[in-house]
Amino acid sequence: MFLIQDTLVSLDVIEKDFCCDLAACHGKCCIEGDAGAPVEEDELNEIERLLPLIRPRMSRKALRVLARQGVSYLDPSGERVLSIVDNRECIFMQRDERGCCFCLFEQAAEQGLTTWRKPISCALYPIRLTRVGQRIGVEYHRWDICYPARLLGKKNRLPLYRFLREPLIRRFGQAWYDELELTAQEWKKQCAQRSSQ
Repeated sequence: MFLIQDTLVSLDVIEKDFCCDLAACHGKCCIEGDAGAPVEEDELNEIERLLPLIRPRMSRKALRVLARQGVSYLDPSGERVLSIVDNRECIFMQRDERGCCFCLFEQAAEQGLTTWRKPISCALYPIRLTRVGQRIGVEYHRWDICYPARLLGKKNRLPLYRFLREPLIRRFGQAWYDELELTAQEWKKQCAQRSSQ
């Protein structure tokens, strides 16, 4: 792991290639899993504020879940997560005509109706933020459904941290990202020197 300001960044974040391939996976990360996406307190406030805009776009099943338990719940580990339909899909997820999943908040942002796009845990995926003592751990969560993204990332030679540049800056700031970029470049330089010896 690398220490970037007050965070511990997994080597995989720098070394692994990744590029979402929605045409291949159809956004399964919005459906699969055993709990909803982690959500922060300030994000819950933003979601509640935007509900009048988003509610008319939600499915009937999602509206029933929303009425019953609200926008979030505590998962078995005690983490606050977004509500899900049928123990699977996010209540704020819809499908387009090709069957690809999309986020209703992100759609509204793309239409210029809000500047808030979606919870940071969704924007950062497959990076997960964890607690490592007093620090935040920035770790790569490897999941089989993301196999097409690993293939496309490798083909495009796109490291995970560069693919997630915007959400990483949103969460940690430009100075943090610049330090990560510099660290990655130095690490790759050292690896190249070692392999040439």
